[in-house]
Amino acid sequence: MPHLIRVGVLRGGPSSEHQVSLDSGLAVLRAIDEHHSEYYEPFDVFIDKEGKFFVNEVPIGVGDLYSRIDLAFNALRGHYGEDGKIQSILETYGIPFTGSGSVASAVGMSKVISKSLFNKYGIKTPVHHEYSSEDIGNDSDQIVARLFKSFVLPGIVKPASAGSSVGVTLVRNFTDLGFAFKKAADHSQTVILEQYIPGIEATCGVIEGFRGQELYALPPIEIVPTTSFFDYEAKYAGKSQEIVPARFGHSIKVAIEDLAKKIHNLFHLRHYSRSDFIIHPRWGIYALEVNTLPGLTDESLMPKALRAVGSDLPEFVGHVIEMTRGR
Repeated sequence: MPHLIRVGVLRGGPSSEHQVSLDSGLAVLRAIDEHHSEYYEPFDVFIDKEGKFFVNEVPIGVGDLYSRIDLAFNALRGHYGEDGKIQSILETYGIPFTGSGSVASAVGMSKVISKSLFNKYGIKTPVHHEYSSEDIGNDSDQIVARLFKSFVLPGIVKPASAGSSVGVTLVRNFTDLGFAFKKAADHSQTVILEQYIPGIEATCGVIEGFRGQELYALPPIEIVPTTSFFDYEAKYAGKSQEIVPARFGHSIKVAIEDLAKKIHNLFHLRHYSRSDFIIHPRWGIYALEVNTLPGLTDESLMPKALRAVGSDLPEFVGHVIEMTRGR
């Protein structure tokens, strides 16, 4: 009997997106177990909120991971999982892993650096201001007072390095701005206040080497939240309608797909990514951010786009593992 490739599915982690990661990792474990067991043996690599590792519920040291698995499927989210930290550890121990490398992950996770790159390469993105969480803690009232004279609300307040819309607030008046700053500061060392662009939210995933294409764009998804905007609750509590394929005209769809590909290449991402946009009826398409490790839960957007093109999560998982093996 040939040796089965041992695939460790990394899930959990110390971030505020712990549960989303657990659910994404569970979906990947099931996909491997139910559809790829002829070639791969799945291992549940659980990382608790303190950063301790467990393989199939047995505690291990990080350095022991190399002897337990042949490659890692990274289903982590947020801090530690998407910001280059776990990637750097895996690179140090020479463990092949899915998704982008440590540097590209750190760049993609930082909304400040992402916006800088968008601006540098002519990709429209909302105007923004940056503030350190320390300054917000010490001088929130003064910051709000200065903004009263220079910034026109509504605006979006968000952590500079968190995903899944954790800590994000749509602010319509200056009374609520201080609270929104402090909420975002709980999740990141830097907080962003950005211009609110009214329009239709959309997202578009891309996959390397899929269906014979060097970089395959999945159909854009149109997002219609029932909340005020596409926040964490709308994403994971079913309080939004995701329309795939989106109802945009052909030219808008192609433009979104091209932008998603451009962002993936510009950030030197690997294997797959998903970029978020908002489309204003007159001002055009604005890039909001890139997701280097999109969620893979039943409620996540990437699996919905896969199903729209006649694919599914098991095919995607098998494809990404094969790419990680260099095939």
